Amino acid sequence: MANCSHLDQLREVPAQSFRCEECVKAGQQWVALRKCLSCGHVGCCDSTPGRHARAHFHESKHPLIEPLGGKQWTWCYADDTYVKRA
Repeated sequence: MANCSHLDQLREVPAQSFRCEECVKAGQQWVALRKCLSCGHVGCCDSTPGRHARAHFHESKHPLIEPLGGKQWTWCYADDTYVKRA
């Protein structure tokens, strides 16, 4: 786990959904869901063909995510690493 210069972008926001809306629209199934820690967007993980959580990062520049449904870990797309949260 690394320190991250993006922790100032972390917000305690509720999830906007409990499914990947992009997958639903495309008729796809997801493997796991990730919540954006800047705005609450929910997208599918990198193991899902759509990789919608990563796509959200590229569109929004919101770097931090965690698994939907728990804070087991935090990932920073910008630094490409797990993040140590205080």
